[in-house]
Amino acid sequence: MRTRLLAATLTALAAVSLAACSSSGSSSGKATTAAGSPTAPAASTAAPSDAAPSDAAATPSAPAPDTAAPTAGGTTGTPAPDAGTPGAPAPAKPAPPADAGLPAKPGTDLTGKLVAALDAIDPAIVGGKPDQAVDRARNQCQSMFQFPKDTGKLVELANQRFTSPDHPQGFGPDTAAKINDALRATLCPAPR
Repeated sequence: MRTRLLAATLTALAAVSLAACSSSGSSSGKATTAAGSPTAPAASTAAPSDAAPSDAAATPSAPAPDTAAPTAGGTTGTPAPDAGTPGAPAPAKPAPPADAGLPAKPGTDLTGKLVAALDAIDPAIVGGKPDQAVDRARNQCQSMFQFPKDTGKLVELANQRFTSPDHPQGFGPDTAAKINDALRATLCPAPR
């Protein structure tokens, strides 16, 4: 008796599920079996055709936690998202290397040209410390690579980088702009 009751209940649920998923738009309220013969509508489980189907009947079931769906590579696990699918996350853009735009340490000839160019602006910029001036210039070149069109920011950064005991707040925006021009002419690679 239990088996028959269970079979009848499952058949009724399957019929309701098929009726809910059916696109025929039948408004008679009767569901049909796979063979096409009408079945009696279940009053407690049948939903009107204009109402939203119940979640249990309309929602496709997800794979059980202990079973895994095959992925695009043929292995089991979480399926890989299709890049062409709307709503799929875009592939991450690789970050530039940390030393992007940082020129190599210059040789003695290039160091001499750089120091001469900075001394022509103001001898206090180098202040007898060419190694320190070269390090500051290399870091400024990296900023020029990162912000090639933001001249205001580059002037501000040069003013912060190039300081001396007599100029702890920098040499001012006019001198900082001249420093940037001198670096472009000597040490900094041309932007691509």
